Amino acid sequence: MTLSLKIAAVSVSALALTAGSLAAATLDEIRESGTIRIAVANEIPYGYIDPNGKAMGAGPDVARAVVQELGIENIEWVTAGFSSLIPGLKANRFDMVAAEMAILPDRCGEILFSEPNTSYGEGLLVASGNPHGITSYADFAENPDLTVAIMAGADQLAMMQELGVDDARMVMISANADAISVVETGRADAYAATSLTAGGLADASEGVEVATGFVDPVIGGEEVRSWGGFAFSSDSEDLRDAVNEALAEFKGTSEWEEILTGYGFADSDVAGSAERTTAELCEG
Repeated sequence: MTLSLKIAAVSVSALALTAGSLAAATLDEIRESGTIRIAVANEIPYGYIDPNGKAMGAGPDVARAVVQELGIENIEWVTAGFSSLIPGLKANRFDMVAAEMAILPDRCGEILFSEPNTSYGEGLLVASGNPHGITSYADFAENPDLTVAIMAGADQLAMMQELGVDDARMVMISANADAISVVETGRADAYAATSLTAGGLADASEGVEVATGFVDPVIGGEEVRSWGGFAFSSDSEDLRDAVNEALAEFKGTSEWEEILTGYGFADSDVAGSAERTTAELCEG
């Protein structure tokens, strides 16, 4: 199906001006209006708005294909801080999130997730030359002098807490892009994020780099890997189910794989997306 998708990028703050929470739109209502509101968190390469106002990333690119299959003509792109994505869905300020948000049990208790679209590992952004020799999340538990930056709402917070890192040594930031200056100026010794996020930030500044020799964190006896999916409000089962059906079909095409590898996902990340189901991930 070839439909022309009209794109309008708006800020979540503008939507917040609407008094009260709106009822979640049903799939039929979205089809009738011809427009679906999809949020991103401006995090490369998962979902972001480029300087030309175009939504880019593994989430938006796959979402376009899925939305076309559902017969929805227009996408209204919404930018929001990562920590605002779940509250925004619960308040029905948008219909769907395409930020490749990790599917976690606590989040499953608040919102609905599609089946996984991506999988990805962890990483660290450090100052150029890695002056403190940081190579793992465990280093912050073992060295009380080290501080680590984490984006508000990100699951790295729970990882650090599980490893025993003191909350006082965690620097919370509101936007992924802030990590570069936080690490460059020494406000934090490193930024904990997914490997793809760390790599994208390192490409943007000579003052930071990805920690080489990184050792994946082990939580509960297992190496950490995340599975990202599309997110919906808890009363949008019809939309979630329709997206799942279209997503399953699209993941069987070479175009889906080309989208992911084009944004830096490794072959193991692509293959890994099918290793777990959302039901398994929500159970923990």
